[in-house]
Amino acid sequence: MKPLDPIIFGLSSRTSLMEDKKSIAIVVDRKSRIIMKDGRRILEQASAIMKTDIRPVVLLTSAPICGKTKKFLTENSISIKSLN
Repeated sequence: MKPLDPIIFGLSSRTSLMEDKKSIAIVVDRKSRIIMKDGRRILEQASAIMKTDIRPVVLLTSAPICGKTKKFLTENSISIKSLN
């Protein structure tokens, strides 16, 4: 995977994105749990990406994810993969 500039999607420059031929990944590298508030923000970022690119969006994270948030993201077609 190689880094991708988030500004081309209208996202904050602090957002970390990676890409490969099949998908675009939103990278969340932290130790604290990803909660529903974070899930909604990730969904907004994914929606902005999907407006300009047809590849699926994946969440790459090293943090534990709240069960409710995990269900919310998968229902909105955002798959979750481990960063490790």
